[in-house]
Amino acid sequence: MRDTSFTAQRNSPMAPPRSFLWSRRVFLTLLAGFVLVPVYVMISSSLKPLADVTGRFRWLPSELTIRPYIDIWSTVPLAKYFANSLIVAGAATVCSVVIAVFAAYAVSRYDFRGKRVFTVTVLSTQMLPGILFLLPLFLIYVNIGNATGIALFGSRGGLILTYLTFSLPFSIWMLIGYFDSVPRDLDEAALVDGCGPFGALFRIVVPAAIPGIVAVAVYAFMTAWGEVLFASVMTNDTTRTLAVGLQGYSTLYDVYWNQIMAASLVVSVPVVAGFLLLQRYLVAGLTAGAVK
Repeated sequence: MRDTSFTAQRNSPMAPPRSFLWSRRVFLTLLAGFVLVPVYVMISSSLKPLADVTGRFRWLPSELTIRPYIDIWSTVPLAKYFANSLIVAGAATVCSVVIAVFAAYAVSRYDFRGKRVFTVTVLSTQMLPGILFLLPLFLIYVNIGNATGIALFGSRGGLILTYLTFSLPFSIWMLIGYFDSVPRDLDEAALVDGCGPFGALFRIVVPAAIPGIVAVAVYAFMTAWGEVLFASVMTNDTTRTLAVGLQGYSTLYDVYWNQIMAASLVVSVPVVAGFLLLQRYLVAGLTAGAVK
């Protein structure tokens, strides 16, 4: 018996033309190649000896070796850079999420003078390029260190504060939109049942806003994990992060391309794994408030 449903669907006036379907397939194939070819080159180069990488490029390696993945830990102190990045990015993420939750809840649930000015100001800070803040932050950290003895310049704490200034405004703005999508009737019901404002926040609003909070956490972590500009100025040999430490594979005499590729893959594992695990929360958090 012939399947008439598929034929009817193809002959439907709303069905896209055949040329559009083929164009879409070709475009998606080219896009996949544009994304996957560099990844393949990175993986294959990380499994080659240095002589093969610096020589004529071959799509199929003549020799495979895992030696670059072993040497990356001794050529530069990659483990120390990895720990610094985890501490800085993790602390910046936790601080950003905690502060953003309280600030967004206050803006979403309470009316106060200057509320609109506050939200516009918070969002407008994202319009300025980060390099404009480099010299002012440098001078502020140096002056604070000279006046109080608190070493912000060249420390993990100073770098955490720096990343917090960039991730926090967008985190607050995004959580405001998500908290607005949570019905206020839930808060009122919790207050009637005896919960205070903090009880309503942590027992009702926060569990309902988990996707938005996860999206904010992923954004803050990725912002701090791969940042190069401030990390190259605000750190020293002890507090250097991965984004800057990878430059150590390039010396005056040689560039260890196979180790650079291997180290790049290794440092990408936490971000990629976290994104895959939290993808459904991230998508839900970024699309919150789009449809009401």
